[in-house]
Amino acid sequence: MSEKNCMDEKISNEMQKLLKKYSKDKSNLIQILNQVQEKYGYIPKQAQFEISNYLSIPMAEIYGVITFYSRFNLQPKGKYSISVCLGTACFVKGSQALLDRVKERLKIEEGQTTPDGKFSIDSTRCVGACGLAPVFTVNNKVYGKATVKDLDEVLDEYMKKND
Repeated sequence: MSEKNCMDEKISNEMQKLLKKYSKDKSNLIQILNQVQEKYGYIPKQAQFEISNYLSIPMAEIYGVITFYSRFNLQPKGKYSISVCLGTACFVKGSQALLDRVKERLKIEEGQTTPDGKFSIDSTRCVGACGLAPVFTVNNKVYGKATVKDLDEVLDEYMKKND
């Protein structure tokens, strides 16, 4: 059995246990997705398939819900998830330069994870820290009034970590 099939089978078994906690009511979809997101850090395709069968909801509808809510991810995130705020206050104060720099440094695009699984990059529309603009976060730790130099220093520190 291939590694992918083993992983799919493991997720399938775990999903059966998780789904038993819920009635087969479509209104439970968001709660189920939240639990899956917490467990895996993203919503694996096999989990979507299991949810689809359990709730009798088409896969396309589940995909639509996952992609509508920014909380849900379709791909695993890096150990250090970097998010750059592109909300109005941050954008006006130069956050696009921060996003461009992190993409250049890590050699990946938004929504991607480095091959070693250490970093991922996303942008967000607002983190609610407009007074600190421009802002970026690493695993929800906020770095405000950030410059490209600040970003480089933070990245250097996280790159040194061997945990």
